[in-house]
Amino acid sequence: MTIAALVSGGVDSSVVVHLLKEQGYTPDIFYIRIGMEDEEGYIDCPAEEDIEITQWIAKKYGCRFEEVNLHKEYWDNVVSYTIESVRKGLTPNPDVMCNKLIKFGAFDDKRGHDYDRIATGHYARTEQVDSGQWTVDSGATQDGGVQQGTDYSSPITFLATAKDPVKDQTDFLSQLSYKQIQKLMFPIGHLMKSEVRDIAHEAHLPSADRKDSQGICFLGKINYNDFIRRYLGEREGKIVELETGKVLGTHKGYWFHTIGQRKGLYLSGGPWFVVRKDIEENVLYVSQGYDPREQYGDRITLMGFHPLAPITLTLPLEVKFKIRHTPEFHPGRLVQLPDGLVQIESEELIQGIAAGQYATIYDADAHLVIASGMIV
Repeated sequence: MTIAALVSGGVDSSVVVHLLKEQGYTPDIFYIRIGMEDEEGYIDCPAEEDIEITQWIAKKYGCRFEEVNLHKEYWDNVVSYTIESVRKGLTPNPDVMCNKLIKFGAFDDKRGHDYDRIATGHYARTEQVDSGQWTVDSGATQDGGVQQGTDYSSPITFLATAKDPVKDQTDFLSQLSYKQIQKLMFPIGHLMKSEVRDIAHEAHLPSADRKDSQGICFLGKINYNDFIRRYLGEREGKIVELETGKVLGTHKGYWFHTIGQRKGLYLSGGPWFVVRKDIEENVLYVSQGYDPREQYGDRITLMGFHPLAPITLTLPLEVKFKIRHTPEFHPGRLVQLPDGLVQIESEELIQGIAAGQYATIYDADAHLVIASGMIV
């Protein structure tokens, strides 16, 4: 079996190579180079240390090393999507799009198609499940991943949650196609983060104590607000208390703020939460207190509903779900709406439901990922 390992220089992907070697595989190591560059030639994504560590890992384990430049693909797909979503007042999720279109999309088109498997340091798992537990839909088509007319017999490959509930990244992978999921390997998905660091220390890997990367996929050390300011600028607007209509202060553009946000408003007498945005008038509406009713909801409508496996979901269906990257799952019921929309009826009030984000749908045991969709 030929394996392409995507290695970033961090501890997780470094340990992936170590574990694969222990299992008798010698993967080819790929570093995906993507910075921030536009027609003005702006680049600010430091990668030298990452590449140096990745090359060290390749040499230590006798693996072939290759850099893959997906700069243009990232700009055309992920950066443009992020800017336009923010401009529309939505809350985008670049990491979801980066995984779908870059790591497991453009990379596979350019180099990954030569390999049987692609291994990454994501905290997730894949699991083979007997199709007898599900109604198999052999005529479904999901982004080219579930092919029309294909006989999907047992077993079916599901994306499954990681052992570490805090580090679990299945929500960032929830827009992958079935074809992509079938090809993936997640060698650290069965480990806790502490166990991964222990392995790195025992193997004397230089990434053993490196901090986890934060922020938008592949944006490196670029501050998110600086990134948005560069392309959308600033426009002063009012901050208004929702209940009273009182003007409390000003902001520099609705695109810097998300529904449910508490920090960064710089208002006295808080805490204050962003509960609504008027895109046309550039007004932020806020509400005071830790639990104002206005920032919660129990109905989440989804468009572009995306099953991750070739199965028929008979609605209504009891599920667990997430609408943001947290360890907690919420219980709810999936129901069909007119016009092809699907809605989650939550059993709990959910804070900060933001249009543009993705809801990840799990089975009732919160083990298998069965679908996702964009919140509208």
